[in-house]
Amino acid sequence: MAYDVIVLGSGPGGYVAAIRASQLGFKTAIIEKESLGGICLNWGCIPTKALLKSAQVFEDIKHGKEFGIEATGKVDFPGVVKRSRNVADKMSKGVQFLMKKNKIDVVMGFGKLKAKGQIEVTATDGSKKTVEGKHIIIATGARSRELPALKIDGKKIIGYREAMVLPQIPQKMIVVGSGAIGVEFAYFYNSMGCKVTIVEFMPRIVPVEDEDISKELEKNFKKNGIEVMTSSEVTKVDTSGNGVKATVKTQSGETTLEADVLLSAVGISANIEGIGLEELGIKTDKGKVVVDQFYKTDVDGFYSIGDCAPGQALAHVASKEGIVCVENIGYNEKKYNHKPQPIDYNNVPGCTYCSPEIASVGFTEKQARDAGYEVKVGKFPLSASGKAAAAGHLEGFIKVIFDAKYGEWLGTHMIGYNVTEIIVQSVTARKLETTYQEVLNSIHPHPTISESVKDAIEVAYGEAIHL
Repeated sequence: MAYDVIVLGSGPGGYVAAIRASQLGFKTAIIEKESLGGICLNWGCIPTKALLKSAQVFEDIKHGKEFGIEATGKVDFPGVVKRSRNVADKMSKGVQFLMKKNKIDVVMGFGKLKAKGQIEVTATDGSKKTVEGKHIIIATGARSRELPALKIDGKKIIGYREAMVLPQIPQKMIVVGSGAIGVEFAYFYNSMGCKVTIVEFMPRIVPVEDEDISKELEKNFKKNGIEVMTSSEVTKVDTSGNGVKATVKTQSGETTLEADVLLSAVGISANIEGIGLEELGIKTDKGKVVVDQFYKTDVDGFYSIGDCAPGQALAHVASKEGIVCVENIGYNEKKYNHKPQPIDYNNVPGCTYCSPEIASVGFTEKQARDAGYEVKVGKFPLSASGKAAAAGHLEGFIKVIFDAKYGEWLGTHMIGYNVTEIIVQSVTARKLETTYQEVLNSIHPHPTISESVKDAIEVAYGEAIHL
């Protein structure tokens, strides 16, 4: 069959792009080799949050006495994993429903670009068929990146997929890498009773975050028994014994760590091999497909979004890229009434769901100063928040950065209870080019964590009420 739009990959970039294409009146198909919803719904964002919720429930039980509740409990680890998988299955079924609702044809199998407007799909039984379409969107996602010294064997050296379905809680775990995946699993397994050591190559954990965030998270992790090694590198791993022995190069020399399992969380690699890019001459650079601001490749009729395109490898970025890509196609085909706005990649929120949570958007303080801004910085500790006190989560802070000259909101960095739910205030305000005055003149509800953003702005401008 011939389609207007074919999407290769059904993750949060692919399935959202397919739905938007269908809404605009395009005859649409989506090709998926494994499960609808891609990594995010099946092995990433959603099931990891289910695991982390179990960890939070267990932590609440352990601290029940502080809330006046006598509670005891033990971990049914297979039950924790089962719940996570059930949540993932339910979300994948939800995508199936959305495909039917939007009359999108689902073609199961491995898709390879063959020629302009053609994709060859190989089913699990080896049979092949060709699907044709005018516009082809590559949304093939990414997988765990492997380092030469850390070859994933799925048993003793694992990636995030194996970490989600371990049969039992290890006694000791080494986590290599402290990005979002690394610190989320470090928190989860530590909460479950595993002794966790984080090894990070950079001088601080969560290195993409503001320096103050890194310091606060490390302080909290160490307080909860997680060992943190920064400016350190795993150079060799011995898996010949019962567990793993990792040789770690530190600033003061070499040391050996022993554990039951090692989780490699050193980033991701885009799934762009073997899908026909080279044969068609579609340009790539540094492991990503080269695209313009509307996700067109250098070969007419082909587009790329999500983890295999150059932007941040985040589910919400992939979804928005898919929408912008399809709406631009729609505009050119006179099915959409205006050209979409390109994404501002400096106004993309990042969220990490360890405990305490991290959420951020815009410039870090260092980035703002390096860019030449004279800044006003406000920091409000959640130990002074009524809602945080009532919730029993006094750790963390809200940090805001403003341009001293014009009052432009340059960045927000949060670490603490439930902060991933309130970062959108900063994203929206920055999109609207709001200054500090509009925020301070907007009444914030009390008691909430969100009012701490206002409190931080008051600190920045010397008007603090609650400090």
